[in-house]
Order: sequence, then C-alpha cells, then structure tokens
Amino acid sequence: MPRIGDPAPSFTAVTTQGNIHFPNDYQGKWIVLFSHPADFTPVCTSEFMTFAKMEPEFAKLNTKLVGLSVDGLYSHIAWLRTIKDKIEFRGWKDVEVKFPLIEDITMEIAKMYGMIQPGESSTKAVRAVFFIDPKGIIRAIIYYPLSLGRNFKELKRVLIGLQTADKHAVALPADWIPGEDVIVPPANSCGVASERMAGKEKDVYCKDWFFCMKPLPKDELELEAELV
Repeated sequence: MPRIGDPAPSFTAVTTQGNIHFPNDYQGKWIVLFSHPADFTPVCTSEFMTFAKMEPEFAKLNTKLVGLSVDGLYSHIAWLRTIKDKIEFRGWKDVEVKFPLIEDITMEIAKMYGMIQPGESSTKAVRAVFFIDPKGIIRAIIYYPLSLGRNFKELKRVLIGLQTADKHAVALPADWIPGEDVIVPPANSCGVASERMAGKEKDVYCKDWFFCMKPLPKDELELEAELV
C-alpha cells in the first residue's frame, strides 16, 4: 500500500473515457483518485452524482477526478447511463458523469493502492481517496467503509488546504477553512522566537514561542471555488 509522500504507483487502464496512463496523463494537475465498492449500489450512486456536480469546482482548483471499482467497463457504462436517465438525488437530475471510471476486474490496481481491505470485503474496494499533487506524489489518503458515504466538504477542504500550505509555506489548524488564520512554521532560532514573541514580525502573533499564527485573507488564496 502506498503511503503519504510516495510517488503514486503507475498503471495503464481502460476507463469510461478511454485508456489512461496514470499518473503521467495528468502531469501538472492535482488528482483525486477514488474507489467505490460496486456499480448499481445506492451509496456509490449518491457519491458519483455528487462528484459529477462538483467536477467544475475541482477543475477550478486544477484538479482531475478519476474513479475506480472492480466492475467491468460495460457495467460502468450501463450504470452511468442509468444515473443520467433515471436517478434523482437532492433535486439533481440528468447528471452526467464525465470523468473517467476505471475498469479493474482483476483488482490489480485496487490491490496496488490498498483499496481492498479484507476485513471489510475481499471482493469490493472500500471508499478510498488519494490526493496526488502535480508532481505525482501522494499527499493525503482518506478511507471510508462500505456503508458510509464520503464527506465532500472535507474532500474539497483537504485539497484547498494542501494547495494553500504549499503556496504559502504555512500549516493549517484544526477545522481550518479558507479565510481563517494560519500557522507559521516554528521559529528556527532563539532570536526569531524572541522577535516573534515581542511582536516584531509583521502580521504574526504568538500564543507561545512555538505556536504562532498570521492572517491569510480568503482573497489571497486566489481560489475561484468556494467550499460547498
């Protein structure tokens, strides 16, 4: 199973949008790679409709969505057509899933990414989410069981948080959302610690020498998408 900080394992796969070479086809983009247990299941259907509705928001964050299950291509196609033609959820209808859904009948990719959790199911992938940066490095991993649909506000918050931390060289406190104050890196010398505690570093305020924060207004994040 790959870990945070590892290069995303590469593979070639058949998808509902044609063949892909992962992650090479997505160089320069963030990727949210996620698995679901099975086609034609209600929780997965609700999730795919939500991903599809949010795809433009992820696109504004320079992010591509890629789904996976251990079902075959024709099952995928039939299920996605059923979603568009028949399913209504939260007032959404005629929802078209345009991002690729990987066929993984052999479970080779799912096993490569640790998506098969035998204690949960040996024949279905759990609801795994891998956040992969533009250099192809895994930056965060979230797992959900078969019975629990994902929190999409949190998925988007994680993505925005990773991008914010990278761009501004900061860390983010518990429950952070865009517009809230951020944590500056710890002081690397006694002198810097003293200056911060004395209020000499612009816009930085400290709770103690190791816990200092600063404002990061929402407009400085240059985000076109809001948290839903």
